[in-house]
Amino acid sequence: MIDTLISSKTRIKLLLKFFLNSNNKAYLRNLEEEFGESTNAIRIELNRFEQAGMLTSLSEGNKKVFSANTRHPLFGDIRSIVMKYVGIDQIVEYVIKRLGHLEEVYLVGEFARGLSGDIIDLVFVGNINQHFLAELVEKVEKRINRRIRYIVFDAESFSVEKIRDNRAEPLLLWSR
Repeated sequence: MIDTLISSKTRIKLLLKFFLNSNNKAYLRNLEEEFGESTNAIRIELNRFEQAGMLTSLSEGNKKVFSANTRHPLFGDIRSIVMKYVGIDQIVEYVIKRLGHLEEVYLVGEFARGLSGDIIDLVFVGNINQHFLAELVEKVEKRINRRIRYIVFDAESFSVEKIRDNRAEPLLLWSR
């Protein structure tokens, strides 16, 4: 869907990087390594996003570090489009709303780092019927054409530190 509207693969990767998880920060060389693309192509797109006010930057030593401008008037709309592109909106609407005693849901892994992939990694926290969850996940996977890998914690034994990744903060998708 989004790749029909936006022809630049670099632009799509940057949208995923910064608007899927607004806590993500990156600098040019880091993005070059992540995306496997030329610094010039990435620089052009970063500058366009920054000029439009969609990204902000700050200097850390000799690096210019970029992050999403969450105060931009279109931030919520763009984030919603990115979530729909990935299929997370379907997960929230179809799976989360049908589960009983759910406390929180976190996005982790590649997508939490703002990278595209075939697998969406989720952490469910609560007292959940895991058999029913597996059935719901299977149905959503067919709808979004991506695999969903998940783990379930009960609320008493869960802490965010258990799922923290040194490359990206877990993204809280839903909370009771």
